[in-house]
Amino acid sequence: MESPASLPTTEESVESLRVRSAALTRLLDVTQRLAAEVDTRRVLELIANEACLALVCERATVYQYDPKSIELFTLVTTDLEIGEIRHALDHGISGYVARHRTIVNVPDPPSDPRWNSRIDRITGYQTRSILAAPLISPHDDALLGVLQVLNNVGGPFDRFDEELIVAFAAHAAIALDRARMIDELQQRQRVEASLEVARGIQSGFMPQQLPVVPGYELASWWIPHQAVGADYCDVLPLDNGRTALVIADVAGHGIGPSLIMASTRAALRALAIDHSAPDVQLRLLARALLGDLDEGHFITMIIAALDAKRNELEFSNAGHGPALHYSAAADQFQTLDSTGLPLGVVDAPDYPRGPIIQLLPGDLVVLCTDGIVEAMDSDDAPFGQPRLERIVREYARAPLEELVREIGRQVKAHYITETPPDDLTILVARRNANVLLA
Repeated sequence: MESPASLPTTEESVESLRVRSAALTRLLDVTQRLAAEVDTRRVLELIANEACLALVCERATVYQYDPKSIELFTLVTTDLEIGEIRHALDHGISGYVARHRTIVNVPDPPSDPRWNSRIDRITGYQTRSILAAPLISPHDDALLGVLQVLNNVGGPFDRFDEELIVAFAAHAAIALDRARMIDELQQRQRVEASLEVARGIQSGFMPQQLPVVPGYELASWWIPHQAVGADYCDVLPLDNGRTALVIADVAGHGIGPSLIMASTRAALRALAIDHSAPDVQLRLLARALLGDLDEGHFITMIIAALDAKRNELEFSNAGHGPALHYSAAADQFQTLDSTGLPLGVVDAPDYPRGPIIQLLPGDLVVLCTDGIVEAMDSDDAPFGQPRLERIVREYARAPLEELVREIGRQVKAHYITETPPDDLTILVARRNANVLLA
């Protein structure tokens, strides 16, 4: 039983109630202010400042958790003489609170083995007491950080202080989690907006209106794997009256490969001004892009030069497929096989021309990227080249736009994901035939 001397006086009890009432009032006030705040830094500042005032202590620190580095770091503190604090979860009182997700009340830090005195030594500050609580996301139970206060003005932190910091931490976690999700949403929106701009630029790289080639029809179709793709499709006039049919696939997806694709397009268009032979174009292009194609990046590409006067097609193929010639008269397919390795694989590549293909009335040249034949269904079965050939055979006499759309439609119906598992690109040329006009 406490002696009369140790019992609180009426004045002390009244003062204690006044302090507690003021702390609860501040908690209610900060709850309303946090509910209206969505900026992460402002949320952190409110938490630190109001916790310090409500708990009547000298300093407060809000640590955030970085799940990538598995560290705690400070963005906002009160009256700290140094910049950012960053440490692992196995470090200090705050690390213990984060690991165990529990409140910790340390009345004498120097005697606690978990305490690290480095900050006190650097700043000259004397930590006399510590109270810390974890910040846990209410919607997914993720660790958001730690709220830590130092040096209660009236002595060590008591049971009421513990209850108060738990309440503060709960409301702070809600506000911080909301601000975090808004930040992530805004970041995604910024990224999506940037990708949409990139997609618009890349779409401009794809043929918008195919050139007129006397005696021939041309059609193309394209859909990227992501907002930006890494496929390349082009139809280029050559200086000897021929026309280059080009299709290429840069390994990988996203912004990096799409930038390589843009460089490839620019380089090839520059080379095509003075060089019309597919083997020369590929060889020079490979040399021009060598510095851009570091380890893990390469480009498959086929360049087919169409001579509309002679009705001949000559090509060089840097490891690209599928590339097909469909003979309408014989109802047979011939592959335009690789004549060299993909660009970026060797330093001094060579791309000899393949056999010249004679194009008869009704014949088709079908160039695709591998996303067409490699698209998988729910049973992991690829779309496959045989199915591609069946569609070409079935629609060989149909308008070319209908043919490429049907290939795209059937490929899209085959894969199970919302977006294609790879970029999908098709370029088709057909020699006109009287039967097609009937």
